[in-house]
Amino acid sequence: MQTNPRLNIRQVSWSNPVGADLRRAQQAELDARFGRPDHEPGPPPSRADCAVFLVAYDKGSGQPVGCGGLRLLDGSTAEIKRLYVLPYTRGSGVASSILAALEAEAFSQGITRIKAEAGSAQPDGRNFYENSGFDPIPNFGPYIGVEYSHCYAKSINAHSAAQTAMA
Repeated sequence: MQTNPRLNIRQVSWSNPVGADLRRAQQAELDARFGRPDHEPGPPPSRADCAVFLVAYDKGSGQPVGCGGLRLLDGSTAEIKRLYVLPYTRGSGVASSILAALEAEAFSQGITRIKAEAGSAQPDGRNFYENSGFDPIPNFGPYIGVEYSHCYAKSINAHSAAQTAMA
């Protein structure tokens, strides 16, 4: 589902080199923010557990500007992983468009709940999820007992997927 006329959002394989480059950029930024490379509790996402991975391209330049994926947690729940937007495009709706596309894809796969996590060094991520209709929840999975983790969840249905796409 295209939600931003300036973007072309494509589903790609986890091993796609553009997606891998964006994930490396995200991890480098988080390493710098947290001041260490061991800031992710639990196993990192992989081809084996990500149901979908999207890359957003600027239609004008053709350049990749962001990415995001869904890791399956169970038959009806997924976690947003590696939602990332290049710094120079932040505030332009790229992250919201990727989120809308992820929600639409989740709905099409029968996923009814999406969870997300943002750490203490990610106030922008926490604000993004809260402003996107996610509710704070107790830490789940590998984030249980992790003091700096903030977890969120949102129910997905046809109405919510359409509402996000129009936001």
